[in-house]
Amino acid sequence: MKIGVISDTHATSFAELPGRIVHTLADVDLIVHAGDFVVKDVLEGLKRLGEVKAVRGNMDSGELKRILPEKEVVVIEEKRIGIIHGWGAPDGIDERVGGMFEDVDIIIYGHSHHPQNELKRGVLFFNPGRARDSFGILTIGKEARGEIINL
Repeated sequence: MKIGVISDTHATSFAELPGRIVHTLADVDLIVHAGDFVVKDVLEGLKRLGEVKAVRGNMDSGELKRILPEKEVVVIEEKRIGIIHGWGAPDGIDERVGGMFEDVDIIIYGHSHHPQNELKRGVLFFNPGRARDSFGILTIGKEARGEIINL
């Protein structure tokens, strides 16, 4: 399964998203957004492209904070994937978000605006970075493989 991963879009409309991201996300099996949409129009635009799993971020509107969970766990191809936005300073953020999940294979997060695609203690920590700069593709099969795509 091919998953398009974005975070920290910080956009006031779906039309503000970079064209390369929109084009790529239209061709994946699932879209994951790790928070900080800012407005609901971005979420609605992504849903027009395909299935979306999303969590709220600290910069999201009150409406998004009411309808989106703080964190979520999804199972894809027998891999447990934790999704959360994150909080605090960039240093140590993977440790903080890692403490929010038990028994997961992958943790998708955002907030820091710094991409990460790193296996730590058997868990893949995957942060696609800020959507104006980068996004990610996770390929899930027998193994999970992440790729950061710089814009």
